[in-house]
Amino acid sequence: KVGWYNAVLQPAFHLSYPDDTLAFVVLSTPSMFDKALKPFVNKERLKIIRDPVDQCVSHHLSHVKEKFPDQKVDVIFDYEILPSRKPKFLAQTAAHVAGAAYYYQRKDVKLDRWGKKKIYGVCIHPKYGGWFAIRGLLLFPDIQVPFLEQSAPVDCVSTEEKRIELLEQFNFHWQDGHYRDIIEVKERYSEEQKAYFATPPAERFRLLGLTQ
Repeated sequence: KVGWYNAVLQPAFHLSYPDDTLAFVVLSTPSMFDKALKPFVNKERLKIIRDPVDQCVSHHLSHVKEKFPDQKVDVIFDYEILPSRKPKFLAQTAAHVAGAAYYYQRKDVKLDRWGKKKIYGVCIHPKYGGWFAIRGLLLFPDIQVPFLEQSAPVDCVSTEEKRIELLEQFNFHWQDGHYRDIIEVKERYSEEQKAYFATPPAERFRLLGLTQ
């Protein structure tokens, strides 16, 4: 429910819907690259003019909207920002309150040894660890669900030591991706997919055989 999200955030980040409004957080799993992105690129090659992943997600979520012709469906993508440069929604907070992935933050560690350093939080999925992404939010403004019960996300990094390791790996060594394997995972990115996301965005077109 939108109210779960708004309840844990400052008013500046609130979504302007009634508290009982139904919302879905959309995640992409490791198989998205082969099952969705590559077929999309092959089919829509001439129409890709910005980030191929963003366009692919937009394409598929527009199909989801078409499945509900009698409902109003609002979509907010993870990359959208407001004129103030703030994101339109805080993806990791949304994933946490929806029970999709646990958002580990500095406050989840008792022995904070980072002093004045800025420490960013990170979501970990119980099945995919850090090998997933939060892509968007689907909101159904006309559907109110007052009796929907909230499910807590799975706390899969439960020890203090592991949480410290996770936050340090994510904040200070994120490029090597070790934080993604903080737990044993069922599936991770393929080598091709790792190479794609490790490549600067401007050069990814070439990897997909696209001219920018």
